[in-house]
Amino acid sequence: MKKLTAILLALVLCLGLFAACAKTGTNAPAETAKAEEAAKTEEPAKTEEPAKTEEPAEPAEEEKEPEADPEPAEEPVVIKVGALKGPTAMGMVKMMSDNEAAENPNYDFTIVAAIDEITPNLVQGNFDIAAVPANVASVLYNNTSGQVDVLAVNTLGVLYLAENGDTIHSVEDLRGRTIYSSGKGATPEYALEYMLRQNGIDPETDVTIEWKSEHSECVAALASDENGVAMLPQPFLTTAMMKNENIRVCLNLTEEWEKLEGKTLITGVCVVRKAFADEHPQAVEQFLADYEQSVAFVNGNTDEAAALVGGYEIVPEPVAKQALPKCNITFIAGNDMKQALSSYLQTLFDQNPKAVGGAMPGDDFYYGADK
Repeated sequence: MKKLTAILLALVLCLGLFAACAKTGTNAPAETAKAEEAAKTEEPAKTEEPAKTEEPAEPAEEEKEPEADPEPAEEPVVIKVGALKGPTAMGMVKMMSDNEAAENPNYDFTIVAAIDEITPNLVQGNFDIAAVPANVASVLYNNTSGQVDVLAVNTLGVLYLAENGDTIHSVEDLRGRTIYSSGKGATPEYALEYMLRQNGIDPETDVTIEWKSEHSECVAALASDENGVAMLPQPFLTTAMMKNENIRVCLNLTEEWEKLEGKTLITGVCVVRKAFADEHPQAVEQFLADYEQSVAFVNGNTDEAAALVGGYEIVPEPVAKQALPKCNITFIAGNDMKQALSSYLQTLFDQNPKAVGGAMPGDDFYYGADK
């Protein structure tokens, strides 16, 4: 009995042990999963750091090009200006009047009767700017090795042939006549000879040309020679006609030139000493601006301009009033000047190189024009 009890007890213990083992074996994976789950919950969740976005760089301040220093103002200078009695001086009268009224005058004007009072004074520096015949400007450029620049064309065709009577109606009618003129070595001589030659008249054998120093001498010669012919520019032609009703315009040289060339005759220009222009560019630019305004005033206000012309004793006011509309006063500068003047000088050069000083001027001759 005691043995039986001991055997039963041993069986119970074995069964209990197997049951425990079975229970432990089936629950192990679950327990492990629970343990892993617990471990996961215990670890703090790792949060990904937000991607760093680069902050936009502050825009760099634009590098500004350094502003050009304003051109320093020049020391004030009084420009010495020479002009011939006639259209060139007439175009300057508003400038002259304004200059006189200014508290600090910019100009010193001198008006003379003959070109030989202009050219030596310009070369010697007694004038800084001067109004001269167009071809003389080129001669000065060549004779001074380029030390004279042309600033502007100021006068177109103003030359006329006049007679006592009514016998000349064409260039051919001049054959065998005596022609009185001033301006030898300048535009009048070369324009007259060109017109004669182009019409089959030899200036040396088919006509007689007497050169005078001033226009007034031509008028006097015309008055004393019934068969004579005088070549006169405005306003001196108007002066002569107002004094002598028998004087008649027989030929207009500008019209005759245009028939031959298809372009206008250029009588006068304004020049500057190159050394002065280089040293005082602002003063030269101001002169050109003032001159252009003066020309515009003269062409647009005949009565007021005529009063100024008379006041400066260029010609009497009544003469100026009639002559101004016929004087072809103009202002042409820069590239337009270069085109018109170079073409005119080329015509003179082709006829006689001496007329322009032996050679055509270079591009540097034309102030303010493209090189």
